[in-house]
Amino acid sequence: MSNPPKYLIVGSIEPCSGKTSSLLGLARQLRQRGLEFAIGQPLVPAVSLSDSSELNEAEVDFVAQQLHLSSDRVQAPVLTLSPDLLAKRLQGRDTTDYTQQVRDLPSPDVELVVWEGPTSLSEGRSFGLALPQLAELVDAAVLLVIRYHSMLTIDRVLSAKAQLGDRPLGVILNNVPLDELDEVHSRVQPFLEESGITVVGVLPHSALLRSVSVEDVVKNLKAEVLSGKDRLDLMIESIQIGAMSVNSAVKYFQQSLNTAIVTGGDRTDIQLAALETATHCLILTGHHLTPSDLVLNRAEEVEIPVISVERDTLTTVEILDAMFGRTPVREPMKLDYIYQMAQEHLNVERLLQMLELGNPD
Repeated sequence: MSNPPKYLIVGSIEPCSGKTSSLLGLARQLRQRGLEFAIGQPLVPAVSLSDSSELNEAEVDFVAQQLHLSSDRVQAPVLTLSPDLLAKRLQGRDTTDYTQQVRDLPSPDVELVVWEGPTSLSEGRSFGLALPQLAELVDAAVLLVIRYHSMLTIDRVLSAKAQLGDRPLGVILNNVPLDELDEVHSRVQPFLEESGITVVGVLPHSALLRSVSVEDVVKNLKAEVLSGKDRLDLMIESIQIGAMSVNSAVKYFQQSLNTAIVTGGDRTDIQLAALETATHCLILTGHHLTPSDLVLNRAEEVEIPVISVERDTLTTVEILDAMFGRTPVREPMKLDYIYQMAQEHLNVERLLQMLELGNPD
């Protein structure tokens, strides 16, 4: 292609906004429309879980794999953030010109290059790679994935627009509560459009996308699997604590579906009650206390995983709560849901108009 590609940065203003999921759904829609594009992620963010010693992998590698993009359509990251690297930067031991490395990235022969941006407008600024700086480097349009909290979210979007200047700006309003969808469509969307912000999509809240698998729970809790090793693919959408009488527990457990029930390893009565509900995992806390054969046999019958952790109940619940909405999307059922939501709720034609790209159809 004779003309240089246009650039689009898909970013966010806070972590865990659904940026990668939105990018995946959007990229699939672009591919179905026949648009020639490449993807990249100049700045790979720091690991979000404080107790992890591993570096994040570029999410666009996973996106490229899902879309079967060839290697020449995937730009390698320039920098992966880490506490050690930031310390070196602050101490003057890292003087690398990362902005020049971004300029030196090979330009693929495509119509559009889509970058996954940082998790906020400030992340990466110490290295010259904050979202506004990246947009300036390649004269990119910006698409922000905004996790919708309330109508007060509007002010955060307008603030982002002020920081990004005159460049084209679109937004995807994500995680909108079902009972607020009408208000967002009738009031929030028109206001943003009048403010010069293209609303590319409004995505409803999804408990599935914020859920975590039992397998991820086992990994993060460093738990021992006592039963149900072949059902670790079950998804957990919420947490319940079993620390009351059996009668109260049964009523409490029946209020939710697809839960993880956390209870003491010595509460056989609560454990048996939990196995008669719609729970997806029973988590036993406290120094690896071995449950009775009655519990384990019943768990095998109803195919509910039982796992054991050394931590106390409160610490276990805190770790679990921090996982929701923060684990990378990898499960097939989540991917199918993302593709469906993108097809139903993303207005790709509006995005192409914003980018001044003709519809490839």
